[in-house]
Amino acid sequence: MTSSPEPFDASQPLIVFDGVCVLCSGFVRTVVGLDRKNRFRFATAQSPFGEELFQRYGLRTDSYETNLVLVGGAPFIRLDSFIAVMAELGWPWRAAKALLLIPRPLRDWLYERIAKNRYAMFGRKDSCEIPSAAIRARVIG
Repeated sequence: MTSSPEPFDASQPLIVFDGVCVLCSGFVRTVVGLDRKNRFRFATAQSPFGEELFQRYGLRTDSYETNLVLVGGAPFIRLDSFIAVMAELGWPWRAAKALLLIPRPLRDWLYERIAKNRYAMFGRKDSCEIPSAAIRARVIG
């Protein structure tokens, strides 16, 4: 595997998301609004950096059906990525950890149902949106 095209501070959580997905982009905007400490960094899966990370963690790069979240260097995907983000945001968002009580096969199945239908349910952009200044300052890649 090649080295990352751009170094990043692994002490700051990173969300790699589908930049053309309306649901995924909305999630990022929500995290920016809730992240009072400005800890999270972001990259689109379609960027060279995002694609490199997806490949590094064995994720498909022809269809971005999960977010990849890195917290403390540990990768999280599917519903676990959402839970990891919420836990990092602190109380009351940390309560999302209760979702871990759902058995992993069921968590993955639920996540995959939404992921496979997200464009039909929420929409899709023709290209990655131009992020707001608040997001641009935290984008890697």
